[in-house]
Amino acid sequence: MTARIVSIGTAVPAARIGQDAVRELFASQPGVDRLTRRRIQGAFGASAIEHRHTVLGELAGLPPTPGAPEFLDADGTLRAPTTGPRNDLYTELAPGLGAEAARNALTDAGLAASAVTHVVTVSCTGFFAPGPDYRLVRDLGLPTTTERYHLGFIGCAAALPGLRLASRITDSQPDAVVLVVCVELCSLHIRASADPQQIVAASVFGDGAAAAVIAGPTAVQDAGGLDLDRFGTALTDEGEDDMVWTIGDHGFEMVLSAEVPRIIGREIRAAVDRFVGPDAPDAWAVHPGGRSVLDRVEAGLDLDPAALDASRAVLREYGNMSSATILFILRGLLHDDTLAEGARVAGLAFGPGLTVESALMTRRLGRGRASGDDAVRRGLAEAAPALAARA
Repeated sequence: MTARIVSIGTAVPAARIGQDAVRELFASQPGVDRLTRRRIQGAFGASAIEHRHTVLGELAGLPPTPGAPEFLDADGTLRAPTTGPRNDLYTELAPGLGAEAARNALTDAGLAASAVTHVVTVSCTGFFAPGPDYRLVRDLGLPTTTERYHLGFIGCAAALPGLRLASRITDSQPDAVVLVVCVELCSLHIRASADPQQIVAASVFGDGAAAAVIAGPTAVQDAGGLDLDRFGTALTDEGEDDMVWTIGDHGFEMVLSAEVPRIIGREIRAAVDRFVGPDAPDAWAVHPGGRSVLDRVEAGLDLDPAALDASRAVLREYGNMSSATILFILRGLLHDDTLAEGARVAGLAFGPGLTVESALMTRRLGRGRASGDDAVRRGLAEAAPALAARA
């Protein structure tokens, strides 16, 4: 037996913004010339995104967070707060969003917080210490003996290393229950710019959090979910300078060149063939770094267009939420009753470097059910007294 994702919970900020409105905001900034306007119109129009969520309420016409730096003047001009105030806002808002996603995951699993033995937090859009892992223990009322790990600044691919770490933990402690929480507030680093790479970044990134409950093989034997069968990681032959995430004086700065989709399209077949093997997966969870990334993966792997429907749906409704995004996709697959017992699911995510992270999973329906949710709750409910006593 292997570690299993038994539930996934998600959370997004209340402010929801339409892609057309954000496009017009950037296009109307002072000093935007005709070429920059065309680039903005092109990048936003080609994104395949309809809506995103943000902690910056003023972008959606809501009152700003009290005491927060101003990101938007009354006349609609984007301001440029320095990195310190941006990170202060991350420190204030990220823990609550992560805790909301975690509570949703635990509720979906029917599991008490006291049963969690390990916490793994993932984020690349802010820093503070004691960090998100510490706050989760406090905010969820977890045992103070809960082991904590934080994976920081790995970028969009980081959820899969988070799941891999959870799997490694359960290898050595089969009765472990690991909570993996990804929280990203990408919009905190918004800025007006004529740089084509900054325009692309502004057109795709949104805010969100997602949490997965991973149970060791002896913790909950009858719950349904996704078995974590194996993981892979690879560096592409080029791309070190094409996807870069650095810290500047006015927020974190993303380099996202036009070469990224082309590199992925060129190298994805070899990376996936080495990892997946001869049998094609039944479902795909591919991180939607952007529409062009999904297009290149689809073409490079010769996939049916419907194979990436789950990824395209998350991109359309939420944008690219960095590390949290692939868990949104996996949650959709976890609740997809058309995905049969034993179906193989392949996960792919791309991060700075370029790094390709992979996961191969197997769908488990749980004991005596036609769909996964009831068995997840039943299996975990049966195990909960013993797990709580152990904690």
